[in-house]
Amino acid sequence: MLKTAMLLPIAVIAGAIALSSVFVVDERERALVLQFGQVKQVKSDPGLGFKLPFIQDVVTYDDRILSLPTRPLEVTPLDDRRLVVDAFARWRIVDLVDFREAVGPGGENVAKSRLDSIVNAAIREVLGSVPSTAVLSADRTPLMNRIRDLARREARSLGIDVIDVRLTRTDLPEQNLAATFARMRAEREREAADERARGGEAAQRVRAQADRSVVELTSEARKEAEIIRGEADAEANRIYADAYGRDPDFFAFTRALQFYAQSMKPNSSSLVTQPDSVYFDYERFLESLGTAQK
Repeated sequence: MLKTAMLLPIAVIAGAIALSSVFVVDERERALVLQFGQVKQVKSDPGLGFKLPFIQDVVTYDDRILSLPTRPLEVTPLDDRRLVVDAFARWRIVDLVDFREAVGPGGENVAKSRLDSIVNAAIREVLGSVPSTAVLSADRTPLMNRIRDLARREARSLGIDVIDVRLTRTDLPEQNLAATFARMRAEREREAADERARGGEAAQRVRAQADRSVVELTSEARKEAEIIRGEADAEANRIYADAYGRDPDFFAFTRALQFYAQSMKPNSSSLVTQPDSVYFDYERFLESLGTAQK
């Protein structure tokens, strides 16, 4: 009984020592085994691990991709238009030893604080090298990639890999919104006036071209009409001349009828003559026409 009573405390102590020498690493974590603050072992695989009891300690770190929202930051692009920028970064611990040496016992909280400063500095540097139109545009992927690459280089010494940086909001400060909107409105009105002026100029050119085309077409049509009319008159004169050569009396008779028809039109001028005028004597009228023709 005495021997059993002595072995029981020894077994309890041995069990406690055995338990304190074993630790478990979750699949979402990685662990460091420290001895007096110095790294002695890196446990990257999930499962059981062993350490020296009472001498070595185990510190675990998250092995997942972590998110870091940055505080609102005011930046000044190349055109001196101040902008308020919000962003977030996604990062991961890739080197536990460097990470532990860089942040010390503070762990992830210290890492987030230092990474926030690194990301903000990268945002200021990149956005300060481009105009505000590039920052406010819909496609800001090249700018975000530049910020990510710059932050990644700076965070490498912390044992951290910056996976991505995204700009979530890029707005003007409240005091600048009214002035900016007024300037944008004035610019758009000026552009609209320029477009209207260019449209009016183009319309004037089209109208001038159309008017010139109308004049040219009308002149050409009149010229062709005069040519056709002249050819028709020549043909008519030829026919009249041929008819006169064949029967002079019939030709004289036709001309007399044409003269009577033209002089006796309705609403024509009045004709005042003597009763014995040649106008009423057909034979004498024909003789006068023949004499006039000769």
